[in-house]
Amino acid sequence: MKKIEMAERNNNALALGIIARKSLFCLFTIASIVFIFSWFFVLRSTAPPRFIDHSLLPNSKVMSSTINNGETVQSVLADFEEGNGEREDSSSSSSSPCSSCQTSNSINNNKDSLLKVYMYDLNHEFHFGLLGWEPEGNNNNKNKQVWPNLLKKVPDYPGGLNLQHSIEYWLTLDILASELVNPPKASSVRRVYNASEADIVFVPFFSSLSYNRYSKTNSNQKMSNNKLLQDKLVRYLIAQKEWQRSGGRDHLIVAHHPNSMLDARMKLWPATFILADFGRYPPNIANVEKDVIAPYKHVIRTFVNDSSGFDNRPTLLYFQGAIYRKDGGFIRQELFYLLKDEKDVHFQFGSVQKDGIHKATQGMHSSKFCLNIAGDTPSSNRLFDAIASHCVPVIISDDIELPYEDVLDYSEFCIFVRTSDALKEKFLINLVKSIGKEEWTRMWNKMKEVESFYEFQYPSKEGDAVQMIWQAVARKVPAIKMKIHKSRRFSRSLDRKDTEFRHIPSPNNFW
Repeated sequence: MKKIEMAERNNNALALGIIARKSLFCLFTIASIVFIFSWFFVLRSTAPPRFIDHSLLPNSKVMSSTINNGETVQSVLADFEEGNGEREDSSSSSSSPCSSCQTSNSINNNKDSLLKVYMYDLNHEFHFGLLGWEPEGNNNNKNKQVWPNLLKKVPDYPGGLNLQHSIEYWLTLDILASELVNPPKASSVRRVYNASEADIVFVPFFSSLSYNRYSKTNSNQKMSNNKLLQDKLVRYLIAQKEWQRSGGRDHLIVAHHPNSMLDARMKLWPATFILADFGRYPPNIANVEKDVIAPYKHVIRTFVNDSSGFDNRPTLLYFQGAIYRKDGGFIRQELFYLLKDEKDVHFQFGSVQKDGIHKATQGMHSSKFCLNIAGDTPSSNRLFDAIASHCVPVIISDDIELPYEDVLDYSEFCIFVRTSDALKEKFLINLVKSIGKEEWTRMWNKMKEVESFYEFQYPSKEGDAVQMIWQAVARKVPAIKMKIHKSRRFSRSLDRKDTEFRHIPSPNNFW
């Protein structure tokens, strides 16, 4: 009996041993498989890509966004090339003067490094004719001048509030300047005359100026000159082979004033728009993935050689502008009642009339914080006036979109407050009072580093608003080209008439 029991115990022990060994073997096998797969994915992720078509990418020097501790896109692409034994020299790139903005101000004038732009030679009535410029020659002259001679005189743009939305004027001048015998040293674009070579097709219509000056009808008109121009522009564009080839996807249209292109935008929406915000656009017509947000041109004077500092700005919080607004601007009047009696707070109605710009300049230059509150639309020029004044912006606009935000961290020099919080009693005033001298000075210094990104000028200078906008456009080019290429997948299986873009497709299934 004892022998039988001992035999059973030995058998059980043996069975347990076998099970344990099998379990260990299975565990070891599983661990080995996981280890092998993990190394496979690591090696795969670090290997250089084999199927990158560099011709489809906008120039890395123009893109200028950075990753991984300041390593530029240019250096990343150079590393890809190095994997094929063809590394390019990247010594010409330079780092940004401000570490937070993740952008490089270095522009290389090598022709291959510039954004290639095809610009329509539209009749002068669409652009400089709106400024009173008349071409030389007559309608029967085949050599009639289309564009002003910039070496003789640059047509002036009207001042005042017109300047806020003058973006198309500065971009058009920059394209024309690229053709000069001695073009400006700072350049991100090169004009080409074959649209198939271009990265983008530029439509030189001064739409904001057209709205500001010609949106009202005369007594003998059924339609305003602004609407007539938009209608004429739409008919012209959709008849062009450049539009038909891409369905307008690679076209660039500036509609910076919220009310500009009100009629044409619904017909030309496949194009990339340059806008101030998306406040009056449905998302299937304009959105942050497709379009570019550009800054307003500030109207107050830039604070040159600013050494004012925290203690030399007596006003704690500053706002001067229209208080009673429609749409989302109701918050302005609510804040007015909350803040009007607070100490060291300036919250008053103001306009450009009666020396208003000069007074606003003085007020912002002597204030620590400047309110940027949603008005009729999410954005306003006040933000860019504040940056030019080195007055820390306090942004109260839940739906605002900001220029270059894919490469620029606004939280380093702006304060963002939700509308619901701003309307709580004492919330806003307590928030700005809690920001001490050291933190305010850090933000003040950051503003001085990035202020050039919002300066419009001719000729354009390195790292100014014109160059930054072109770089933002360049970063859209890969997505634009992908959409064009995908649209051509089944073109061979369709009748040729169906592949021509004679009609603009529905925005609901286009993108």
